[in-house]
Amino acid sequence: LPTPAIADPGEHFKCVLYIGTGSSRSVTGVGFKPDFVWIKNRESSYQHQVYDSVRGVGRKLLPSNTNAESTDTANVSSFDSDGFSFAGGNVGVNEDTKSHVAWCWKAGGAATANTDGSINSSVSANQTAGFSIVSYTGTGSAGTVGHGLGKRPKVVIVKDRDGDTNWPIFFDGISNNTNDLIQLNLTNATATASTFFNGGDTTTTTFPLGTGDSQTNASGNDHIAYCWAEIEGYSKFGSYVGNANADGTFVHCGFKPAFVITKRTDGTSSWLIHDSSRDPVNPVLGAVYANSSDAEGRGSVRVDFVSNGFKHRNSDGGAANNYANDYIFMAFAESPFQTANAK
Repeated sequence: LPTPAIADPGEHFKCVLYIGTGSSRSVTGVGFKPDFVWIKNRESSYQHQVYDSVRGVGRKLLPSNTNAESTDTANVSSFDSDGFSFAGGNVGVNEDTKSHVAWCWKAGGAATANTDGSINSSVSANQTAGFSIVSYTGTGSAGTVGHGLGKRPKVVIVKDRDGDTNWPIFFDGISNNTNDLIQLNLTNATATASTFFNGGDTTTTTFPLGTGDSQTNASGNDHIAYCWAEIEGYSKFGSYVGNANADGTFVHCGFKPAFVITKRTDGTSSWLIHDSSRDPVNPVLGAVYANSSDAEGRGSVRVDFVSNGFKHRNSDGGAANNYANDYIFMAFAESPFQTANAK
């Protein structure tokens, strides 16, 4: 088998579990200094929270609702060489005695100016792992924004930091073919909305923005975008069709997954997040819903993580494997296929 581009995916993406203390503390075991941290309290009904190095510490966004960016001295206070720290006991990310999960990605550290698009941006890019964090100010007019990846991103998630708005997503195969989009904080199916991304496509240098839509390009508002390009053996973004069978649909990724998020696109369903840290042995049961503050659910959706992809094991999971329904997914590797069964 060919040598993978990324021999150790854990150098760029890592899921860590920890118990909250309700006071200032550090979370370690990430293995690198993260630039993007997405946290969920597994036991309590608190919103998801995301932090990144481009917006700066203490600035939280909630992907499970529409709130504008806010600051809190009890939030993430630093990104450290092996994890991150809290300045206090924010219950959404550090509730005393409660289990939490944090998904961490490495971008490119401090942001640099980017003038590739018609709208200037500040970008922290990890070209090796195909991930960048992009900050820009909306103009209200159609344009393009530089992402710094040097490769065409297949997924771009955008949030207006200043407005109470949804989380529109450019997803390859949906947004560039039919002008459709899907929203991270909603259960809705795809909807036609060309003004979000101007009916355009991503390129190796930029992603498109529409003609003044309030969610992706509100004039004068600060926005943040999380961009992923596909890296063989490390990340995979695509679609599949469910079969409503316990011998469920198999989705080929070319690696053993560490993290998989799925969403039905032709009907209503939640965004389901599974990972191999919460369930290191098959079947993977622990489902967290990206669009909901609900605590972790276990058992209603069953999936196996195998050496070259994932396979559904539920017969009635409308949210992940309903008969003849269409789904999209994002997956990141625990290990490349070449070493997936290494001891």
